[in-house]
Amino acid sequence: MSDTTTPRGGIARIVAASLIGTTIEWYDFFLYGSAAALVFNTQFFPTADPLVGTLIAFITYAIGFVARPLGGVVFGHFGDKIGRKRLLVVSLLMMGGATFAMGLLPTYGSIGVGAPILLTVLRLVQGFALGGEWGGAVLIVSEHGGAEHRGFWASWPQAGAPGGNLLATGVLALLAAVQSDAAFLSWGWRVPFLLSGVLVMIGLWIRISVTESPVFLAAQAKAEAEAAEGAKETAPVVQVFRRSRREVLSAIGTRFGENISYYILTSFILVYVTVHLGLPKSTALNAVLIGSAVHFVTIPLWGALSDRIGRRPVTLIGSVGMAAWAFAFFGIVDSKSSAEITLAVIAGLLLHGAMYGPQAAFISEMFDTRVRYSGASMGAQLASIVAGALAPIIAVDLLKNYGSATPVSVYLCAAAVVTTLTVAVTRETRGRDLTRAETEDTADPAPAVTAGDPA
Repeated sequence: MSDTTTPRGGIARIVAASLIGTTIEWYDFFLYGSAAALVFNTQFFPTADPLVGTLIAFITYAIGFVARPLGGVVFGHFGDKIGRKRLLVVSLLMMGGATFAMGLLPTYGSIGVGAPILLTVLRLVQGFALGGEWGGAVLIVSEHGGAEHRGFWASWPQAGAPGGNLLATGVLALLAAVQSDAAFLSWGWRVPFLLSGVLVMIGLWIRISVTESPVFLAAQAKAEAEAAEGAKETAPVVQVFRRSRREVLSAIGTRFGENISYYILTSFILVYVTVHLGLPKSTALNAVLIGSAVHFVTIPLWGALSDRIGRRPVTLIGSVGMAAWAFAFFGIVDSKSSAEITLAVIAGLLLHGAMYGPQAAFISEMFDTRVRYSGASMGAQLASIVAGALAPIIAVDLLKNYGSATPVSVYLCAAAVVTTLTVAVTRETRGRDLTRAETEDTADPAPAVTAGDPA
């Protein structure tokens, strides 16, 4: 049996809905990271040392990552049971509600320690929601499209990450440009959080129109038939641990260098440029803004390339390149030239895109349909704890202790090496028929041309 596919117009609508939804959710999530570097250190965690306040703010930033695996398990379980679409709607409402509430929070100066506690609770809700978002968004696209162009189609929800970061950074940069520092710190920073309420309503309207994955519906019908015959049903998360432990570890390793590099290039850079180099906030924000725009455009190109030469070769281009770029990056940023800082961020995000673009298809193709939401979410979100959650904290701590970016470069290089080694020993998945069970695959699959795929 071959992949169940959706006509080109249908898959385009599914991709658009997933992209808009993930862009809004990543906007909410990244908004916190940018605010942690620029605002929360003084408004919620005031200390005498700016780097200490920033470090504490990034610790609460990391707490959101800790909640992501739990969200992945819960959303994955129900996503594998009742469908991808319903869980995507729930995740969008949870994320948007938490972000909107952040914009209404009183600061430390108003209510004392209660302010950072409330902020941390809302951050946990954000992380829980995002833990379920990623798996559902990439799977509903991967399972609608055929094998030949899956890397391209599935990379579009991935573009929601730079899309959300572009939107979050752009709004903050605009406010910082038109307001005085005092006004921005007093109330201006709240505007992007409150704007989330409007964006969520738009995203919700779009997501409700999405049809459920035909691959999932076929698997669900088969499971119901087996259950009617008396077959014992096992929870998806249990099946993952029993049969797909290697795939979960592969997903973690594949995301490790990608995750760490992204948060250093987009979050830590804000601290490095403003606190360590003493440059205006606009210099760092504009560099990330322009870099995110290039990133957004090029991620689908890397996904398309993976359809031609494979997921592994494209990912290795990014991980090997990032290992080398780690040492050149900060040397260029230290020039204090706005143009050179921007070019350094663009180059870094291009290499990151080579790891990130094929990732949705790569990880989706590792798991069977009945456990795909659970397996993909667990692998991706467990990586977020040991990688993305700690990256800004480790980087800030290294900078604080050594007063130099060299240890950060070593850390970034080591992370890229982990991904390189993982991908080198992981089987190529390009072309896998998603309706087949993993046990049916006896060799590396060859790309299959499926009717309904775009030319």
